[in-house]
Amino acid sequence: MLSKIKNRKQEGFTIIEVLIVLAIAGLIMLIVFLAVPALQRNSRNTQRQADASKIAAALGQCMSNKNGQVASCDSYGDLVTSGGLEANKLQQIIAPTNVTATATAPAIPVTGPAEFNTANAGFGAKCNAAGDGLEPSGVSSRQAAVLFRQENGQAGGIVRCIDV
Repeated sequence: MLSKIKNRKQEGFTIIEVLIVLAIAGLIMLIVFLAVPALQRNSRNTQRQADASKIAAALGQCMSNKNGQVASCDSYGDLVTSGGLEANKLQQIIAPTNVTATATAPAIPVTGPAEFNTANAGFGAKCNAAGDGLEPSGVSSRQAAVLFRQENGQAGGIVRCIDV
């Protein structure tokens, strides 16, 4: 009878094998959870870049249509009516009161991605060499630039600039 028990084939997994499989599954889940937020942030930044380019194009078109009069192109409504900006297509950058005739970057975001959804137009200025601010000297009053912020995983993000 003892020989029958010794010869019986054992089936199933050992506890070590189960723990190894769980550890590998846990590592895979960790990698996925770390990668997804970065991918989402990059997607939002790409959309912000595209929207800022649309704003810059609309500013240029508005100023051209108004014979260089920047005062006629410093509101969202002006950009929609005279700049050809499609009001319903912008998703990230602009809300009706966000385009202003200032030469400063949008306010530093305090909390999260929603705080990055503004852009400012700087009139009588161009983007500086670093592309993160405005250079007001040596430009005509008809030049303009669009400043916006992108997420980089840190508070405040980074400022980007697009010349009109």
